[in-house]
Amino acid sequence: MNQDALKMLEQRRSCRSFQPKQITGEELQAVLRAGTYAPTGMGQQVPVIVAIQDKATIDQLRQMNARIMGTPDADPFYGAPTVLVVLAERSRPTYVYDGSCVMANLLNAAEAVGLGSCWIHRAKEEFDSVEGKLLLAQWGIQGDYEGIGHCVLGYREGDKPAPAPRKENYVYYVR
Repeated sequence: MNQDALKMLEQRRSCRSFQPKQITGEELQAVLRAGTYAPTGMGQQVPVIVAIQDKATIDQLRQMNARIMGTPDADPFYGAPTVLVVLAERSRPTYVYDGSCVMANLLNAAEAVGLGSCWIHRAKEEFDSVEGKLLLAQWGIQGDYEGIGHCVLGYREGDKPAPAPRKENYVYYVR
């Protein structure tokens, strides 16, 4: 049994305050590689990951996301210097689950390499918009893709929060 892996999974926390320093290429590649090994329905590998470190593009996505959230002046990405957008082709019946597994692998890999991360929602609404579809075309992504989520990455600013207590009856046994 790999106790270190289990401990890492228990200690992962969402990060909502990032240092402005960009992550290394090695860290980014390690996280991306883990994302590409996520389980997908019938091994079809339907999701795609867009790795964004360009400040102007991140700022555009931040503004789009904040507008959808209803707070246009907010920073829903918490100042993270890297944003990984996970998209999945709608043609597969398992696309949302497949993309969610990719997101989970990205978040857990970030913890494994010492990065802070957080799953940011509203990617569906972003990439269903005209502005979002234009971005996909600009990036060379063709097809009917739905935004599954943003995995924001960076170096954590401050201490990692303590875990919330686990709820009662989280697990039911049928034996």
